[in-house]
Formats: sequence, C-alpha cells, structure tokens
Amino acid sequence: MGPLRYSINVTLDGCCDHREGFADEELHRHAAENIARADALLFGRVTYEMMEAAWRASAQTGARPDWMESWMEPFARTIDAAKKYVVSSTLEWVDWNAELVRGDLGKAVRQLKRESGKGLLVGGVKLPQALAELELSDECEFVVQPRLAGHGPTLFAGLSRPIDLKLVSRLEYGSGAVAMRYEPRR
Repeated sequence: MGPLRYSINVTLDGCCDHREGFADEELHRHAAENIARADALLFGRVTYEMMEAAWRASAQTGARPDWMESWMEPFARTIDAAKKYVVSSTLEWVDWNAELVRGDLGKAVRQLKRESGKGLLVGGVKLPQALAELELSDECEFVVQPRLAGHGPTLFAGLSRPIDLKLVSRLEYGSGAVAMRYEPRR
C-alpha cells in the first residue's frame, strides 16, 4: 500500500493562501520531485481548478502563459503529465489526465492507496483536513515561507482533535524557506 503524502506552502504566521508564498527555481524543483515520488495527485475541486488554470498548457497552441518563466517549465511538464484524482461532488467531469472520485471519501482513498506503489500526493486545504480526520495521512510536509502574512486562511482550522507529529526530515533553501516533513504519531 502506498503512502498518502501532503505538502503545502505556509507562511511563518500560518497563512496557507497560495498568493502569499513565493516560489523560486529551487522550490519549484522540490515540488516537481514530490510529484515524481507519487503515482498520482489527489486534489479537491478548488485545488484542481486552480492548478489546471495555472499549469495546463493551452489545448489549441500548447503554449504556456506569458507569466511563466523558463525555469518553471520542468515543474509545469511534471504536473501536466501526472495522473490526478479529483474529489468533488459538484464537478460533472474532469480531464487533464484526471478522474473524479465520488462517494465515501475514506473508502475511495483507501482503495487508491492499495492500488498505488509510490503513493499519492495530496494538495489543498480542505481535503487534507478531511483525510487527517479519517487518519489516512501518512506524511505532512510544510514548506514554511519566511513571510508574515497577517491573515488566514490557516491549516487544519476546526480539526476535531489534536494530531501529534514527529519530524522525519528538514530541508533549508537559499530563499530562507524550510521544508519540514512529519509523520503522525500513532
């Protein structure tokens, strides 16, 4: 059974708004490596739509957005090629190498974990919290950005009970960001 890994950028004061972090070449390379360590990505609707809008090449031209720097291309190719599962009760269909996941979340994710070898990488805010509540998360990575945002949203707000974690690795980047990986203490 493959592990379920979660990775997210967060500011020093706990904000997980994706617009508050910064991403340089080193952090993009780290994110691409995380994707490559998984058999598939697991997203909720909001994260799927946000990532698709940002990273999917134009169907007509294959061109990338004007804002994309050349050093972002390896990450764009990696996320574009990755298999994706999208948890949603409102979407009618998905593409971009994706399948919808419906019904009982716990049962569906346990099945996906059984089918995976390298595991699944989950992103977003609400879905990872639901998976943590179901005790399905095997690893959490917080890429802490050296910034104070002064606002939310914050991670795991409203969690029904504390979850104790143990630090398993730590990477420091030239930007001052620190990627810390944790496993739940069970």
